[in-house]
Amino acid sequence: MFAVPIAQMLLLVPAVTFEIKNVRLCIIDNDLTSESRGLINKLEGSTFFKVTSSTFSENEANNLLYKNKFDLILSIPSDFGENLGTGKTGKLMASVDAINASTAQLSWAYLSGVIRDYNMNILTEKVNSVPVTPVPQIMITNRFWYNEMLNYNHYMLPGVLTLLVTVVGFLLAGLNMVREKEMGTIEQLNVTPVRKYQLIIAKMVPFLLIGLVDLSIGLILGKLVFNIPFVGSIILLFVCSFIFLIAVLGLALFISTFSGSQQQFMFIAFFCMIIFMLMSGLFTPYESMPNWAQIFNMINPVAYLMKINRMVMLKGSTMHDISREIISLIVIAVCSTTLAVRRYRKTT
Repeated sequence: MFAVPIAQMLLLVPAVTFEIKNVRLCIIDNDLTSESRGLINKLEGSTFFKVTSSTFSENEANNLLYKNKFDLILSIPSDFGENLGTGKTGKLMASVDAINASTAQLSWAYLSGVIRDYNMNILTEKVNSVPVTPVPQIMITNRFWYNEMLNYNHYMLPGVLTLLVTVVGFLLAGLNMVREKEMGTIEQLNVTPVRKYQLIIAKMVPFLLIGLVDLSIGLILGKLVFNIPFVGSIILLFVCSFIFLIAVLGLALFISTFSGSQQQFMFIAFFCMIIFMLMSGLFTPYESMPNWAQIFNMINPVAYLMKINRMVMLKGSTMHDISREIISLIVIAVCSTTLAVRRYRKTT
């Protein structure tokens, strides 16, 4: 209950990332001039690209691309340096392996950035070679709020922490109830004067505490191992997680009431959790989802806690900022727990 979430967080936070550090690049340099060499040097000096191959044959390069030997081909034509020297437009051909659309887009964006810098260097050299009157310019600078160094671990840890708390609470609570059915011990509880809502609450409390303990361990590891900033209220985070766990545990117990075996519960739980996780905003921004997905997320508790964790931990958001998410979680918690109580049947 505690070792597995710890191990998963230590593995998932640094591993699950959309950053690309080594784009394998093949160069076809048909120009062999100082201009083409300068562009290649700029690519080799980039932290994103690794020139793994160089050839003069386009067919050879394409065949290697098909065999997944590299991710991108940059073809420099024979008139590249001449065109730049005479003030004409220099043309380049880039072929990107787009089997993985996300990787292809990032690779293309990195390449465009390097070429843009190279372009600015050429313009600067030409301007400096001719004495002209300085023209006033507007200086533009960028500032990244809440994650100034663009550390991807800061973005991933709150999301991974949400998933781990969900998995522990959802699976353990549901499996516990179904296991009692299989062993027959649930019948002993059914003949007692304990009311249905008391039984459901009793089944929730242990796993509610376990989920909060796992959350505490995750936050401590996040600070010690990944140096994750926490600028918000830790009490607010635990209150929101408490409400979230009630919602998830209620849903798990509701599913367990009509599951006849642990295997049946696992199939249903796996179906629900995959949908909740993939649509929670862990990998895809909530705002970029289609309208039907955003409507579905209105009943997705994981999506609410995912947003709450990131806003409280990284932005320092207050209760006023996340009031909509808190109210939604309360509604889901009440509904799921009510369904679990009403669906449960005490039989003798």
